Amino acid sequence: MSSRGSARPGLRPRKPPRNTLPADDVRRFRASLSEFLEVRDEHGRKWADATWGVYAFYDYDGEPIYVGQTNERLRTRVRRHLTNQRTDAVAMRILDVFEVASVQIFPLWDLEGTASSNKDARHLLDAVEYSAYLTAIEQSRFHAILNEKIPPISPRVELPPSLHCDLIDEETRAERGHPDVRIARRAETVSRLAAVARERGEVSDGLRRVLVIQAVRLAFLSASRLAEVEGRPLPEPEASFNINELVGSVLYEHDGGTSTEEDIAD
Repeated sequence: MSSRGSARPGLRPRKPPRNTLPADDVRRFRASLSEFLEVRDEHGRKWADATWGVYAFYDYDGEPIYVGQTNERLRTRVRRHLTNQRTDAVAMRILDVFEVASVQIFPLWDLEGTASSNKDARHLLDAVEYSAYLTAIEQSRFHAILNEKIPPISPRVELPPSLHCDLIDEETRAERGHPDVRIARRAETVSRLAAVARERGEVSDGLRRVLVIQAVRLAFLSASRLAEVEGRPLPEPEASFNINELVGSVLYEHDGGTSTEEDIAD
């Protein structure tokens, strides 16, 4: 007696659409990102359509964690970062996409149509990025963020109007934002970053600096969780960690050049 299979010969399963493949939390995050990239300003322009601009990422505590610049279009750079499309920061395990809860963009509309080789435009872009970086350092409880490369020292300028939006909903915050989940995830990030340094050997000083900063962030998060479960006041970062003592100044690159903190224009 022979058995008859249910599948019809010659027919292959239908391939599912690519956008249905990610996990639910990833799909919700990417849907929020897509909505963010379509927001228009008072002039009807989509904020993220600006070719030149600066962007910043923040974690679940509102802590600034990364600042960058682009002259290839804000939406392209931000999407590439947050969908793991092989930017240096993601590929080198420096920026964990799962830590990003909100994003802020600073479009430079006055530079639209300007060639990428224009030196004045690039100087302005550098100045805005460095100013956003300094602001992030000031806002950070650790007075340090996860940039592998510190932006070049530039005159501090007034930041242009910006758009700052959450990228996570309450369900995602409940899933990813629990302290134990964040501790485990951050420990994994530290481990992966350390593995990159060990396997490659010759890595940038900035990558090793970020490894220290991530370890500090992990220690503080773990200590805060311990204080919470023991019913004690949460620790103060300044009481336990002096970033300058651990990694040196985060206001300029320590590359043997002549730049110093005194060179920074307030």
